[in-house]
Amino acid sequence: MNFSKFQELVEKRTGFRTMDNPMASGEYFSDSCGDLYTYYLKIGPGDVIEDVSYFTTGCGFGTATCSLLVDLALGKTIDEAYAISEADIEAQLDGYPEKKKDYPERSLNALRAAIDDYRKKRAAGAISDEMLTQAHAQNGHLPATPTVPATTAPPAEGEKLLIKLH
Repeated sequence: MNFSKFQELVEKRTGFRTMDNPMASGEYFSDSCGDLYTYYLKIGPGDVIEDVSYFTTGCGFGTATCSLLVDLALGKTIDEAYAISEADIEAQLDGYPEKKKDYPERSLNALRAAIDDYRKKRAAGAISDEMLTQAHAQNGHLPATPTVPATTAPPAEGEKLLIKLH
């Protein structure tokens, strides 16, 4: 195991924060030790994860594992993130001690619960393509082309058109 990388991950806690207005979230509670893992997602066009964060009540191994998973999932599509494996996480730390080998599974369960939450909301129509475009703009990305609702009439000559970016 790469203990210096482990220590850096615990100290920096990349992605350790609750997220304002996430599109989706998912939790996993470990019966074996009582740790809780929660992931928050903001998704953009193409189902790309544009923001991901976590909160855990877990120890240093839980924090380090969640931080690794944030790094692995950010910028990937939800399908690519769902396909991240325990081995992918373990490889980032050059392995885990035998008694800590279940941490990647715990963290993945929480991330996959958040992705399942997102998929459920998309299927139900609670998250639309327009919402993804708006979130993309809010996350600091400019939309490829400005979108104007179809019900908006063009401005009359001499009038101004106000465009709000959220």
